[in-house]
Order: sequence, then C-alpha cells, then structure tokens
Amino acid sequence: MLDTTKKYLHHRMAVVFIENKVETVLNKDGKIVKNRSTTKDIINAATIQGTFSSRFQITGIDSAREARNLALLLRAGSLSAPIEIIEERTIGPSLGADNIAKGVMSVIAGFVLVLLFMVVRYRVFGMVANIALTLNLIMIVAVLSLLQATLTLPGIAGIVLTVGMAVDANVLIFERIKEELGAQGNIQKAISSGYDKAVLTIADANITTLIASLVLFSFGTGPIKGFAITLSIGIITSMFTAIIVSRAIINKIYGGKKKLEELSI
Repeated sequence: MLDTTKKYLHHRMAVVFIENKVETVLNKDGKIVKNRSTTKDIINAATIQGTFSSRFQITGIDSAREARNLALLLRAGSLSAPIEIIEERTIGPSLGADNIAKGVMSVIAGFVLVLLFMVVRYRVFGMVANIALTLNLIMIVAVLSLLQATLTLPGIAGIVLTVGMAVDANVLIFERIKEELGAQGNIQKAISSGYDKAVLTIADANITTLIASLVLFSFGTGPIKGFAITLSIGIITSMFTAIIVSRAIINKIYGGKKKLEELSI
C-alpha cells in the first residue's frame, strides 16, 4: 500500500468489499449442487491525501455512521484474499467417540502396567502405592466432574502424564527409604527419614511442572487449556496421595509394631 498510495497521491481510491457466497440447491436431476457467486460492493471512494503506512486517514465520508461501518468492514476484511469454500465435509460423532475410547483404553492399559510393576518391584510398599495411585485417579475424575469439564484427548494425555508423575513420587520415597535403611538399620527411623527427605525433591519437581502448566493455561487456547487444567489438578492430587495418603497407610501397617526385622520393600 505504501508504494501504491505514493504513486497515486491525490487520486481517488475505491475500497471494495468482496463476498463469496455458496448456496446448496437441487438441480434438474435431483442432485445436490453448490452454486458459488461473488458480490462486490464499493464501500468507499476517497481521495488519497497521503501515503499509507501502519496508520492512515480517509477523508470525504459523509456521516459518522458511514465512518463506523467502513471501519468495521475494513477490520473484517483483514485477509489479503477472499475465502472460497472448495469442499465441505460433515464428520459424525462416531469418529470423536472412537478417539475418546482409545484414549480411555490407553489410560487403563498404562494404569494396569504401572500397578503390576509396583507390586513386583516393591511388594507391600508397591501395593500401598497402588492404593494411593487409584485414589489419585478417582480424585482427578471427581474434580473434573465438579468443574463440569469435558473429557478431551489432551485432557486424557494430562491424566496419563499425571499417573506417571504420581508413580515417580512413590519411587523416590521408596528408594530413599532403602537408602536410609542401609545407613541406619532401624526400620521405623528409615521409613520416617525416607518420607521426610524425599518430600523436598518431590515438591520441587512438581512445583516446576505446575508453573509450566499455569503458563500453558494463561497463554494457551482450547485443547491446550484443557491439558493444563488436567495436569494442574493431577499434580496437586498426586502430591497429596504420594506424600500423605501412602505415608498414612504405611504408618498404619508398620507403625504399631515395636520391633521389625524385615521390611517388604
């Protein structure tokens, strides 16, 4: 526009509003066809008073209403070329339902594999972690239900990621307990020290992820926000179940025993 207005300074320039229309009708054979038509309206023909840059003025408008309409049409026509619909296709709900079903199946499959791994690797402590993990999943779904959130594929991805993060927290705690058990030899103190020393590491890891999810929620749109919400809820519930719930169950199992010779971990 800069070169054009510089070349045609003090000449009149027409602003043309181009609208492409598509009308679906039946032809003589009874088949559905689409008639495309284009309408062109001159919405302004002002004199170029100066070269156009990022800001410019148009003179010769008769009324304030015409000026407002022109401004609205100029904003609406921000594309450099008119849009023409080449093909329209309607996708039924079965495709979306199939994607959701596959997403739910992936959550279940990953959840079951994690449960089996924890039981095999950590025995009784693994079973405790599985209880906490199950409660974590229930809490996520419950909070999403209270918020009346729609379950989407990014949301399912957030749940799967949360399951992995919750398991990581339990693994950190259990490995720390093993280290303390080798260093101290006292089972009760090893359990207490393991939880106390692993809390800061777990909190640091989850807080950084929570900050990232808040940034995604602030600057993202649509599915990205859904993923960020699910991930944020999952981070909070996973910290609660891994640090508080699992510790309460472990204390219930081993806390009443005055003397322990072996720890099933």
